[in-house]
Amino acid sequence: MTGWRAATEWMRHACLALIAASLPVTAQADAPRATIFAAASLQGVLSEIAALYPGEATVSVAGSGTIARQIANGAPADLAILANVDWMDWLEDQGLIDPLRRTDLVGNSLVLIGPANAPDLKVVNAEALLTRLNGGRMAIGQTMGVPAGIYGRQWLEAAGFWPALRPQLAETDNVRSALALVARGEAALGIVYATDAAAEEGVRTLYAVPQEMHDPITYPLAELTDAGADFATFLRGAEARGVFLRHGFVPLSGAP
Repeated sequence: MTGWRAATEWMRHACLALIAASLPVTAQADAPRATIFAAASLQGVLSEIAALYPGEATVSVAGSGTIARQIANGAPADLAILANVDWMDWLEDQGLIDPLRRTDLVGNSLVLIGPANAPDLKVVNAEALLTRLNGGRMAIGQTMGVPAGIYGRQWLEAAGFWPALRPQLAETDNVRSALALVARGEAALGIVYATDAAAEEGVRTLYAVPQEMHDPITYPLAELTDAGADFATFLRGAEARGVFLRHGFVPLSGAP
């Protein structure tokens, strides 16, 4: 009888130990894990928000066109956040996103920048910009594929600067690369988002581009999986909203 009771007690403790050992693993497995593909201009703000997210989130940034093509080729993203509605429209036209799981998240604005020690621009016209470049280059995202470059080209065309400045452009794969060229002093001028300029001490804003001279700068998101939907819900919450605002992004209707 004593041996039977001892064996029973041993089995009870063994089962309790097994259950206790499995609890952390179960809790970890239940935590939502999300892989976010996002426009390069969102790198700083999304990294900060991902650190606040109660689950696990990995942020991978690139140009919006690159991200759209990666998703079309089967890249395992849970959530896509682009810097241009045209690329999201393209994904929708390909049947790769559900229009019911698409939302406009935040907005931005466009600025002309120079290195941190650049003097003010007294006037902004083609002649003044060419004089400031002095034979050098103006950094800009690719004007046919990178959203910041597309918006920048729209401004240059609307202002009548495009014919004179087109030969002086240094087109980059994403807006952060254009920002870096100016910050390193390799380009005397650049066209980037206002949020990028605010986050980089190596540059200063010389001119705020009038918003009526380019299409609205909108960041649409698309939930590709349930894990992406969980992170998207967090993005719309008050905590994430405060981070977006602090970084200079403009919340849109129904967004954070």
